[in-house]
Amino acid sequence: MPSSLEPVIHPDVLEALHAGRGVVALESTILAHGLPRGDNRRVAAQIEGAVLEAGAVPATIAVLDGVIHVGLTSVELDRLCGEDDVLKLSSRDVGVAIARGRTGATTVASTAVLAHRAGIAVFATGGLGGVHRGASETFDVSADLGVIARTPVLVVCAGVKSILDVAGTLEVLETLSVPVLGYRTSRFPGFYLSDSGHEAPWQVDSAAEAAAVAHARRVLGTDSAGVVLANPLPEGRQVDPGLHARLVAEGLALLAREGVHGKDVTPRLLEFFHESSGGESLRANVELVLANAALAGEVAVELAALEGGEHAP
Repeated sequence: MPSSLEPVIHPDVLEALHAGRGVVALESTILAHGLPRGDNRRVAAQIEGAVLEAGAVPATIAVLDGVIHVGLTSVELDRLCGEDDVLKLSSRDVGVAIARGRTGATTVASTAVLAHRAGIAVFATGGLGGVHRGASETFDVSADLGVIARTPVLVVCAGVKSILDVAGTLEVLETLSVPVLGYRTSRFPGFYLSDSGHEAPWQVDSAAEAAAVAHARRVLGTDSAGVVLANPLPEGRQVDPGLHARLVAEGLALLAREGVHGKDVTPRLLEFFHESSGGESLRANVELVLANAALAGEVAVELAALEGGEHAP
């Protein structure tokens, strides 16, 4: 029997939205599929804590038993981080999961859609999906890009996953009219790497500047595309580039041997990186996610102030 299509919004999130305070949406795929069991629950609390410390309210999004949840209780986070049958839900999958009463974690694409539906304008993630290597033959391009192109949210990320075709991804974002802002850098980050080797089209140097961009675009209504705010790891905290290059080559060879493709590529490669980097990729992954959550919190507070909510501290 179909579940309700109305989302369950956590009382703290609902109160903040009604008061015009800053709220940050958080995707849940990183918790269910991107981090090792045990670490994921601890990091979930740290991510929400980083948003709170910045003065905003966290809203982790997931589908539980066919019901959309915007903001999770501690018990619900325990479940999301501990169960084995949590699906990975992109935007195309959410309706199916709801109709079938399933439980799933949201990707960047589905988080953006559900955040916007709830009235949340900022969300934080680790890295965007993008154009996969060899996409000219496989047509493998993440749904993240198309969804961001038609959903007016600001996405704080550490660039795109470094296993992807970064140049191709930036080209698609330009074609889709999605502005890409480097946070305090003119270089576009590459997830585990501080610099992907490509320029960021624009640079902003504060959360207030980033919020001003999002606010201007919303007021002008020139298009409905979101904004990508790319926040690099400090150079001294990135994964060693030599180690990274070796792991990418070995990981791509592993995918070919195992016949992994589509939405299973990123989780399998992240798992391989975590297993083979001596803890370095996990350390970097956690650090960049926490940094993005903190920055998103600052941007959400500034944006709320610009749009008539409470004044930024």
